[in-house]
Amino acid sequence: MLQFNSLKLLSMSILLSGSISIISAVSAQSIIKIDGSSTVYPITKAAADKFQISKKNAINVTVDISGSGGGFKKFCRGEIDIVNASRPILKNEIKDCKNSRVQFVEIPVAFDALTVAVHPENTWSTTMTVAELKKMWEPAAQGKITKWNQINPAWPDESFDLYGADTDSGTFDYFTEAIVGKIKSSRNDFTESENDNVLVEGVTSNKNGLGFFGFAYYIEDQTKVTAVAINNGKGGILPSVETVENGNYQPLSRPIFIYVNAKAIEKPEIKEFVEFYMKNAILLVKEAKFFPLPPRAYTTMMEHFNKKRVGTVFNGVTAVGLTIDELIRREGRLEYDNY
Repeated sequence: MLQFNSLKLLSMSILLSGSISIISAVSAQSIIKIDGSSTVYPITKAAADKFQISKKNAINVTVDISGSGGGFKKFCRGEIDIVNASRPILKNEIKDCKNSRVQFVEIPVAFDALTVAVHPENTWSTTMTVAELKKMWEPAAQGKITKWNQINPAWPDESFDLYGADTDSGTFDYFTEAIVGKIKSSRNDFTESENDNVLVEGVTSNKNGLGFFGFAYYIEDQTKVTAVAINNGKGGILPSVETVENGNYQPLSRPIFIYVNAKAIEKPEIKEFVEFYMKNAILLVKEAKFFPLPPRAYTTMMEHFNKKRVGTVFNGVTAVGLTIDELIRREGRLEYDNY
């Protein structure tokens, strides 16, 4: 009996020792916290996964989704190290960060072509003007504009269903300003979600559905949905590498970002992760089906990051109609709009 108890105690000791080792390993692991935009998520998640592999999982990078607005709330409270954002930081968010003494480095990582999509059986609205989209989405349309032929008399006398980003999303902010003319100004009788895949599914399952989401989500399901060509006075323009790079896909072509807490840069793991992100950005962006910036842009962003150049070049407003070349010129300015 004594021998049995001794063996039992030895086994428990070994198990306890192993558990302590596992707990110690987990607690010793550095953690980088990232949250925010669902649009930027695929790029940052790919960067996080590859970075963790390169570090043999000694550093844990968590990437969550809460929308650009939700991410900035956490970021300005100091709860996360990096925020993914599908639009520039806004004035009220700058104020929140200032009140919490959170300074940040602004880093554009790619361009996106915000895509309006319809069901493949929709053969009538494959090209739409900005005015038509505004008539469909503006607040005054709620409960009144519900059929296709109210947008264009040549279109069917059938009710349409709308799908869009949730109101805490940077995609919602950008779309409403670009199309309606005022940020966060929209009818609210539409199906909203912070998950772009839900929006794509809504359009694919509804002949009369129309939705908007990031280009990467469109490309992933382009056999199931049809992109709408946007006519901004120059004829219908479809989203593509060419039309984004030459600046013709307007006003739905936009820069997307990460913002890094300046104090967090003092942590070696944060610095290493952002450097890894920038050095591999072109490949990461292409793999995620977005549009990379020119190599010189990532070199400039890396210089700004290493110098901890805090602030923003957008003065707290979205950047509707900005081209890649204009973005690079802005980010190359010697002084940011600090706060």
